[in-house]
Amino acid sequence: MYANPTLHRIGAVSSLSGVPVPTLRVWESRYTAFRPEKTSGSHRLYNEDDVLRATLLRQLTEAGHAISTVANLEASKLSALLHQQRSSTLKRAVMGSGARPVSLAVMGVPLATRIQSVKFLEGLSGIDVRVSDTLKALEEASGHVFSSTPDILLVRVNSLHMATQAALWRLLERHRIAHVIVLYSFGQEKVIEAMKLAGMIVRREPLPDAELADLIRSLLLIDTRQSLGYAQPGAMIPPRKYSEQTLARVAGISTNVLCECPKHVAELISQLASFEQYSQECLNNSVEDAHLHAQLSAISGSARALFERALEMVAQHEGIALEP
Repeated sequence: MYANPTLHRIGAVSSLSGVPVPTLRVWESRYTAFRPEKTSGSHRLYNEDDVLRATLLRQLTEAGHAISTVANLEASKLSALLHQQRSSTLKRAVMGSGARPVSLAVMGVPLATRIQSVKFLEGLSGIDVRVSDTLKALEEASGHVFSSTPDILLVRVNSLHMATQAALWRLLERHRIAHVIVLYSFGQEKVIEAMKLAGMIVRREPLPDAELADLIRSLLLIDTRQSLGYAQPGAMIPPRKYSEQTLARVAGISTNVLCECPKHVAELISQLASFEQYSQECLNNSVEDAHLHAQLSAISGSARALFERALEMVAQHEGIALEP
C-alpha cells in the first residue's frame, strides 16, 4: 500500500480527469504522456500534475488537437493552447452599439445575498449586473439548465480539492462560460494553481465586498472610444482573438502600402495581451492594490480588443488573411 495522498492510481486519475483508463494507458505507452511512479507491486502511481495534464489533454484532443502533438507539453503550455481554443469559440459581439446587462450566475446562496450589499453595489456603480441564476451548491450545478449562458460564474466553496476542480471543469466545458471567479476558505495549493492555469480567478476568503466588485470590474470593457461606436461601459472584454503564431505571421509580412503598420499593430496586441495576463495574475495572487490591478487588467484587455479591431481594418486594407 502507499500512504502519499498526492499520488493516485490510474482509476482515480480516470475519474478525476474524465479520460478512460485504456486511453490513459495508450497515451502513456505510445506517446510517453506520463511517467508514473511504481509500487513494489508494479502499480502505477500518478501525481497531481499528471491529473491536471490528463484533464488538459482530454480537453485539447476533444477540441481537435492530435495527441501526438501535445502529449509531451508541460501543463502551462497545454493551458495556453486551451485558452487559445476557448478564445476562438467564446468570441462575443461586444463591440456593437449599446450595452446589455452583464449576466452573473451565483453558486452559493449566501453569495446571492452578499452581492446586494452597499459596498458591492457601490463598487459596480454604473454597471448593470444582473443575477441570471442562483445555485445552492456545486452538486446541483451538474444538472442545472441555465436560462442563458452567463457572462460570469461566481462560485463560493468552503474547500477546494481535486473533486471540486474536476466538477468545475466539467461544468465550464458543458456551458462554455468564459469567466469564472472562485472564492474559497481552504484549498490545496496544487488545485489552486491548476485552477488559475485554467484561467479562473481564485481568491481566498474573507474578501471585502468592494474587492469582489473589483474582480468583476476587471473583466469589463472600458469604453474609451464611445463616440466612435465602440462598446458601452459594462460590456464584457472579449476573449483573445488571435494566437501568438498568427500575430508573428502578420508581423513578418512585408508591405509597401502601410509601411510597417501590420507589424506594429500585431506587436502591440501581443504586448497588451501579455500585460493583460500579468495584471490578472497580480489581481489573482495579491490582496494588496487589488483595485489598481483590476483597473490595469480592464484597461489592457480593452486596449487589446480595440487593437484587434485595428488589426482587422489593416488586414482588410492590405488583403492579409487572419486566422484566429
